[in-house]
Amino acid sequence: MAVFNSLFLWLEGPTVSNGSINKHLKVRRLDSILGETVPIHGRGNFPTLSMQPRQIVQVVRARLQERGVCVKDVRLNGSAASHVLHQDTGLGYKDLDLIFGVSLKDDQAFRLVKDVVLDCLLDFLPAGVSKERITALTLKEAYVQKLVKVCNDTDRWSLISLSNNTGKNVELKFVDSLRRQFEFSVDSFQICLDSLLFFDRCSETPMSESFHPTVIGESVYGDFQEAMDHLCQRVIATRSPEEIRGGGLLKYCHLLVRGFRASSEADMKQMQRYMCSRFFIDFPDIVEQQRKLEAYLQNHFAGMEHKRYECLMTLHHVVNESTVCLMGHERRQTLSLISMLALKVLAEQNAIPTVTNVTCYYQPAPYVQDINFSNYYIAHVQPPPATQCTNTYQTWLPCS
Repeated sequence: MAVFNSLFLWLEGPTVSNGSINKHLKVRRLDSILGETVPIHGRGNFPTLSMQPRQIVQVVRARLQERGVCVKDVRLNGSAASHVLHQDTGLGYKDLDLIFGVSLKDDQAFRLVKDVVLDCLLDFLPAGVSKERITALTLKEAYVQKLVKVCNDTDRWSLISLSNNTGKNVELKFVDSLRRQFEFSVDSFQICLDSLLFFDRCSETPMSESFHPTVIGESVYGDFQEAMDHLCQRVIATRSPEEIRGGGLLKYCHLLVRGFRASSEADMKQMQRYMCSRFFIDFPDIVEQQRKLEAYLQNHFAGMEHKRYECLMTLHHVVNESTVCLMGHERRQTLSLISMLALKVLAEQNAIPTVTNVTCYYQPAPYVQDINFSNYYIAHVQPPPATQCTNTYQTWLPCS
């Protein structure tokens, strides 16, 4: 069972302490995130839906309760919650991860939740759009990027991710039970939205420094203050990465690129092995690996394309250094995939190096059995003497 530790942000009036001012700013930041209009882009000819996170939460919650589903609470989770608690992490946030605490006792409950969410999307269609012939299946195909259902002995939850072309997806997660709710301590925060949503419904007086609700933040990592220290000091820490789908490997490389560092290099070297092992258990096929890497880069580096190459090179280093669960040819295959994606990223950015910077790698044919042959032949390309030719061309040498 996850251990919860809470920080109570009591914001009942102005004081002279900096802590109270900071707490007030956090509630303002939370209110701003919930009030930001997020476009949900439709596929094909379907129109874009415009919604605020607080609107979709309120509509979904009300419809669920009308259908007899009790919503225990609603929480903001992950990077958006971390952004509320500490803005200057360098991570920012992409997905808006909203957790609804509900009972999912059988398949009928899962279907009911899905049907309610899809029905709610009709409320956000632009005026003038005929809704009569739009079915739930049509809405799913048009606006849902990802639909996940998990139902086993330890986990009972579903996820409906609404599409956004810039990567800022609105993710509605309905959780009965979830054994592992975080990857690293810095993304383990959850902020209960109930008090703020109640304030929206019931208060006629606008929020101010002297009049605003109490907000509760929690860390599912275990120790709230320790997790906050990690967030403020950009420290990478986790527990049992082998329990995380994908091992947390890609998020780990992402954190390294963003300037986060492990508190203990020795511990993280050991954890890297667990991360790599779990990643290759979950994504054993090279096609699956490519699909996962491309999706991660697309979703987490939108607007920061220049960081994609650095992330891939960091991943290449970690996989090369810490992978112990693969056969030699499998490991080389994955490393080649990462290198290929890195080259593709450079090409997309028009940042391919000139010929004087290129190192070409030649792999011998499978029939080469001479023990004197190494795994790879390396040809370092040197710049030609200035006396040989006055013209230079920025191009690649053919590796054939």
